[in-house]
Amino acid sequence: MAMNVGSGRSGSSGLPGRSYRRAPMSDINVTPFVDVMLVLLIVFMVTAPLLTVGVPVDLPETSANRIVGQDEPLVISVNSDGGIFLQDTEIKLDQLIPRLTAITENKKDARIFLRGDQAIAYGRVMSVMGALNQAGFNKVALITQAISKKAGQGAR
Repeated sequence: MAMNVGSGRSGSSGLPGRSYRRAPMSDINVTPFVDVMLVLLIVFMVTAPLLTVGVPVDLPETSANRIVGQDEPLVISVNSDGGIFLQDTEIKLDQLIPRLTAITENKKDARIFLRGDQAIAYGRVMSVMGALNQAGFNKVALITQAISKKAGQGAR
């Protein structure tokens, strides 16, 4: 096998007057791409759980099935002090229906999730649900927390 070896001068192809040029590399280096994708994956995995509604509510536990849907529902929360929140904004009960009507553009079939802290009176959550029902919002779901394995094993 013969090898093309230069004359020892760097940048020379061995012929006078000609300079040696490398052929363009046609391979793609995917290592930086993979590194960036892994960093983005970690960032999204850390931030995704933080994107839920920010009102701290201690939800009651139940073994009900999950609700699956395509559109983003509106979330109304009732915290342990009885305060009512539409998404993250605190609101009074008499202002809730006009604000919901404006947000949903008077579409009464909008999905609404109602979260109530387990420490508050049942009547407070039902007064919010009654106001929603009276205004014509019929797709209201009560949100609970799934039963943890330890709690579920002791109930047998």
